[in-house]
Amino acid sequence: MPADLVAYISQYGYLTIFVLVFLQEIGVPNPVPNELVLLFSGYLTSIGELTLFGVLTTVILADFIGTALLYFVFYNIGHHILKKERRFIPREKINRVLEKLKKRGQWGIYLGRLIPYLRGYTSVAAGLLRIEPQRYLTAVFLSAITWSGGYAIAGRLLGARYESVIQHVGIGNILIGAIILLLIIVFVIPRMFKLLKKEKVILGSTEESQGDHSQEV
Repeated sequence: MPADLVAYISQYGYLTIFVLVFLQEIGVPNPVPNELVLLFSGYLTSIGELTLFGVLTTVILADFIGTALLYFVFYNIGHHILKKERRFIPREKINRVLEKLKKRGQWGIYLGRLIPYLRGYTSVAAGLLRIEPQRYLTAVFLSAITWSGGYAIAGRLLGARYESVIQHVGIGNILIGAIILLLIIVFVIPRMFKLLKKEKVILGSTEESQGDHSQEV
């Protein structure tokens, strides 16, 4: 990250972190990827500059409030914006996200908010579809905990190694790794638990049948 930005975050702490994350979530481009801001925020907790509770609260709220604001703008005046600002809005990407949200609903919102470059479009599409605020806000609050909170915790765990990891691995590979890990958590682990439950049920029914048979004998 730029040295000036590092110094600014170190000096003003939570306020700077909140503003940077919030601006990115409402669609204002930052010179530094949000993921780096989140990782650096977590790193600051590892050296005692900030508290982990304070950073998690800040990044989760900034993520949630920013995307909620973007959603409500398009919920109320989205179609008017699309008519007036055709040149600046990538309609093809939004239409693809719209189709996915129609099929997957609340689950699609959560997943969409965890995919880089589609996060903001998910908020726009949900607003255009006028998905119920309660359903949308529940999904994006969980995604804020997963995404922003997860990156902050990763920065805390990496500690002073976070810079060397980013330099050698690259933020793109970190994002890919994060997505793979997320898919494992979301899809693989729940299915494993389901299979284990099924095996327990089968074993239990087998034992019962064997017990009944032994009583008959």
